[in-house]
Amino acid sequence: MNSLTFKFIAVLRRVAQIVVVIVGSTLFVSLLLQLLPVGLEDLYVFALDEAGRQEQIRLLHLDANPVMFYLYWLGDFVRGDFGSYVYPTGVLDPVAPRLGAALPISLRLVVYVQIVALAISIPLGIFTAYRSGRRSDKVISYGLFTAASIPNFVFALLLASFFGVSLAWFPPLGYTAPGDGFVEHLRSMALPVMALAIPTVATYTRLLRTDVIATLREDYVTMAASKGLSNRRILFTHVLRPSSVTLFTSAALNMGALIGGTLVIEQIFSIPGLGSEIGLAIFSRQYFALQSYVAIIAIGYVVFNGIVDVAVGFVDPRSRERSNA
Repeated sequence: MNSLTFKFIAVLRRVAQIVVVIVGSTLFVSLLLQLLPVGLEDLYVFALDEAGRQEQIRLLHLDANPVMFYLYWLGDFVRGDFGSYVYPTGVLDPVAPRLGAALPISLRLVVYVQIVALAISIPLGIFTAYRSGRRSDKVISYGLFTAASIPNFVFALLLASFFGVSLAWFPPLGYTAPGDGFVEHLRSMALPVMALAIPTVATYTRLLRTDVIATLREDYVTMAASKGLSNRRILFTHVLRPSSVTLFTSAALNMGALIGGTLVIEQIFSIPGLGSEIGLAIFSRQYFALQSYVAIIAIGYVVFNGIVDVAVGFVDPRSRERSNA
């Protein structure tokens, strides 16, 4: 099998994975809608006369069986129609503009969290691995274990209270767009980023520490040390790359989890991102909008996985050889 054929098959496999994940997750949500104790007509049909009521039922496909109801939604989603918020006044508020405004904010938050978490966990993981078994390693490891055990919303409340209210170093609420001042934007994102990054740093550091300890026992590392190379060069040139595969994979998989984590964090800090929109859709029982949000998160989750597959191939060439075998 030549390289071009393999790449084509890999692309088809990734596309198939995207389709399966999106259909599976959104179909699950669609079937749950059919199990609600309150009928969808009672939630979303508000016309006073019978003719208007039947017209709303037809427009929302509420008269279709569960399978057709899902296929109608899927067809609209593929065409870019992500549904609408349906209000008692009969007004339909399309999801697409709200999604277009909220999604970049959440993605920006998640990217900042990943940058901060990796920037801290990589040197910390290398240091604790190099000092494995010593007092500094034990103190840091115990601290990381404690941090990983505390929910991120607890960190959010503590950070908002101490740094936002008591010290007034950062705004405890609200969001400033980058176009309105990048420094103020970073200040508005500092507390939510740290609330999500602290548990993430704990996870990433422990993963990298374990892999670095295993890599330090490899023969080629011993050979590099016998040549008189400095510890810094050995750690960052010969050890870091092969030890970071698990870390990068975890970071990519964690993107989806971080988007889910923003649901509470954005509510606490009043950030108008995707998490806030999902919360609003849940609390106001806007299940059509929620189904589209689930699909968007599923797409993002699979795309991030695809990106990490490519990244791992560059970080550890051995993974490409295993894939080609």
